[in-house]
Amino acid sequence: MITVENATKRYGDQPVVDDVSLEFADAGITAIIGPNGAGKSTLLGMVSRLLPFETGRVLIDGLDLATTKNAVIAKRLAILKQDNHLVTRLTIHDLVSFGRYPHSRGRLTADDREHVERAIDYLDLGELRDRYLDELSGGQRQRAFIAMVLAQDTEYVLLDEPLNSLDLRHAVEIMRLLKRTAHELGKRVVVVLHDINFASHYADRIVAMKNGRLHVQGTPDEVVTPAVLGDLYDFEIDVEIVRGKRVAVFYD
Repeated sequence: MITVENATKRYGDQPVVDDVSLEFADAGITAIIGPNGAGKSTLLGMVSRLLPFETGRVLIDGLDLATTKNAVIAKRLAILKQDNHLVTRLTIHDLVSFGRYPHSRGRLTADDREHVERAIDYLDLGELRDRYLDELSGGQRQRAFIAMVLAQDTEYVLLDEPLNSLDLRHAVEIMRLLKRTAHELGKRVVVVLHDINFASHYADRIVAMKNGRLHVQGTPDEVVTPAVLGDLYDFEIDVEIVRGKRVAVFYD
């Protein structure tokens, strides 16, 4: 379980994450949604120790993030940041192998290589394993980064806006993949999303943030309602049921 207790992060005098407490406990996908500036990516950065915070603490399986060694945390939690600045003349195999660094420290064992190959196969990248990143489409590249995260073999997987810059087909492909990963492999996947309907369709739970604070959390049926979404985004949003899923309708 990831437990966030009274976490606060400020830039100057402005709180970006303001006294947030919540738990990420259940296997499956938890989507974090909310308007721009709500603190979604900042909260994810704090949970993954990429960003410091002024007050509060984060516990991962009871271990205090602030006092536990990086090597220990890296075997429990993996994060895929929004912007990944890696040398593009890496092959998919090279990239996915980086996911084993917390275990191998750069010297791959037979077990590490097995994890790498399993992740490549799981993401259906076998035929592309020797292709360079700059030769891939956006969707293929994103799958390669997710394979790297899966090769790390952690219970918790955090992804910050993994659908950015993807077209609709590739975005659907990535969300299908994350749902399959969460349910088949028993991972706890936490993902920041801008699109309400992707969250509604693919997430098991939704955490909604507004002005740096936890606004509401619950199942898609509980969160994707006209009352909750209207209050969250400050304008009227209708909700319809399509194929058993709640769909937000916000166009005139």
